[in-house]
Amino acid sequence: MPIVKDLGCLEGPVLLFGGPYSNLHALEAMMNWADKAGIAQDQRICTGDVVAYCAEPAACIDLMAQKSGPVVAGNCEIQLAQNADDCGCGFAEGTECSTLSIGWYAYASQRLSEANRQWCGACPDRLLFRHKDKRYVVIHGGAGDVSRFLWPITSEDDYWHEISLLQEEIGAFDGVIAGHSGIAFERHIDGVHWINAGVIGMPPNDGQADTCFAVLNNGDIRFERLQYDVSGAVAAMDSSGLTQGYHEALQSGYWPSQDVLPKAMRR
Repeated sequence: MPIVKDLGCLEGPVLLFGGPYSNLHALEAMMNWADKAGIAQDQRICTGDVVAYCAEPAACIDLMAQKSGPVVAGNCEIQLAQNADDCGCGFAEGTECSTLSIGWYAYASQRLSEANRQWCGACPDRLLFRHKDKRYVVIHGGAGDVSRFLWPITSEDDYWHEISLLQEEIGAFDGVIAGHSGIAFERHIDGVHWINAGVIGMPPNDGQADTCFAVLNNGDIRFERLQYDVSGAVAAMDSSGLTQGYHEALQSGYWPSQDVLPKAMRR
């Protein structure tokens, strides 16, 4: 059974973000933004994948432990905690995503301490909280598959399948907060508000370098763009030999792995 952590009732603005992706420059900017916005540490909720494509995996875990709040386990946390051989993203063999993941995952795994892996292993599979009389559940990808990609154009039937699985687990709720896909969006499915908070470590494949996060406040969701030191993040990747294409994506705003996207969403 999934491990569930209930955060109780949260008051005031709640920061929702995903995928720091080992991008320390973006994560530092996110925490500075939250500090200036006066968002309490325990109300900074991450949808997982703290470690991925960029150059500073251990430093990102350390900063998350110091300055962020609850983190739901992404596929990367699960795999790294187990010292597994791959990222568990579910990429089809032979795809560009699958090929590129071999390089960045090995780099990240080699640089984590045992304490970093233990931190990953302590992340729950689900988070629950109440906000403005509404009940929310936080997951990474899908309810049945942590690495399932759900997109803005995914069918309502697919969303309803995931919602139904969650309802069987935890009962009724008003909203789902998810990540994994790398693109921020919202959908309304039969009275359930599905919110993908996006990721802060990589642009949302829209030609802009700024990344995305969300803020839940007064019962409403607001999507924001995060500006950070992109050139510093690229330089860190260059000096670490992580030059598979994701370093260029930080600047161009377009992913090198377009085959992960539905055809209608590719560049």
